[in-house]
Amino acid sequence: MRDICSHNNLLSLTDALERIHQSLPVLSGEESITLSHALGRVLSQECIAPADLPPFPNSAMDGYAFHSDDISDSAFSLKLVGTSWAGKPFSGQVQRGECVRIFTGAVLPEALDSVIMQEEVNALDAWIHFPNKTPAGKHTRTIGEDVKKSALLLPIGKQLTATDIGLLASAGLYEIKVKRKLRIAFFSTGDELSPIGSELALGQIYDSNRYTLAALLVDPCYRFNDLGVMPDDKDKIKDCLVTAAKNHDVIISTGGASVGDADFIQEILTDIGQVDFWKLAIKPGKPLAFGQIGKCCFFGLPGNPISVIATFQQVVTPALHQLSGLGLKKALRFQATCKSPLFKKSGRQEFQRGILSQTESGEFEVISAGKQGSNILSASSRANCYIVLNREQENVAINSTVLVEPFTTWI
Repeated sequence: MRDICSHNNLLSLTDALERIHQSLPVLSGEESITLSHALGRVLSQECIAPADLPPFPNSAMDGYAFHSDDISDSAFSLKLVGTSWAGKPFSGQVQRGECVRIFTGAVLPEALDSVIMQEEVNALDAWIHFPNKTPAGKHTRTIGEDVKKSALLLPIGKQLTATDIGLLASAGLYEIKVKRKLRIAFFSTGDELSPIGSELALGQIYDSNRYTLAALLVDPCYRFNDLGVMPDDKDKIKDCLVTAAKNHDVIISTGGASVGDADFIQEILTDIGQVDFWKLAIKPGKPLAFGQIGKCCFFGLPGNPISVIATFQQVVTPALHQLSGLGLKKALRFQATCKSPLFKKSGRQEFQRGILSQTESGEFEVISAGKQGSNILSASSRANCYIVLNREQENVAINSTVLVEPFTTWI
């Protein structure tokens, strides 16, 4: 039988992502939130420093503050006249030949410009004995050393990390404006799908795709709605899409995007919206629909579980990032030595599931996670990376160099 989805007619992943990039807008709308709810959200405004950070000169160490003019060519001693605590500054005047006990973060008394660590001196009664070659100007923090007043703290489009939130809090910013959350709906299609907890009849399978998508969509920038399972009924699927498109930014379906008699997604999308593409030169995940229903974006993913995961990560995730205001982002990829043979035919870019490790010398190695069929969830469960094989590449021999894309930053 002739393959009507010949590899020569399939769209490359790079071209598909470029089409998506060109057709998707940045999501409009914003909301004000407090820092306690800001992790992972995307800024819709610049954050400007309202004051210098730090706002006063202070010590970077527990030790003794003194003036560099008191430094001698040899060991010397200074009289201890008080203490500057964090939150409770020393209030007196420090004269030449005197020093102050000081703690990390405490205000550096006026006229003092140096701090020595407490471990480097000897304290005897009211005198502090400094060593030979005591350095000047050490262990102090100047006003605005971190950020100057009116300087840019964080730009528009920054996805907030824990460190970012700490920076905003240190500047005294409590409420910020962020992009509103993406409204995402998803559903599965197929008469063969049965809910978890029910008894399977012959020919039925449990619907795992909705649970997978729900897990993949856990993100501070998304608000998602599970629409359930749609039967292989063109009118019901059409009604579902039309209704969902009215109050969602993105719709994702699984199944029904192929060329079988019961695969309606491409036909329906042509009727109620527009189709951009629906066949990709990737494996897993060749049958994939992308288009719009009014202002709502639609992704019709394949039905096989591994194809759902791969196409979501490689196609849908970049689109959601763009809609969220994050712009173009690329997954981290680097080279590793493949320690197991890999089977591949030319024609499609492949994302084989692998197990990545790092040797004691820091070199990366990867092996196959097992069977690569698009229905084999167990191999993907063991995997911690994709082995990314280009479109024209064929079988990979042991000890060949391959490109890997880790699932997380930990291996």
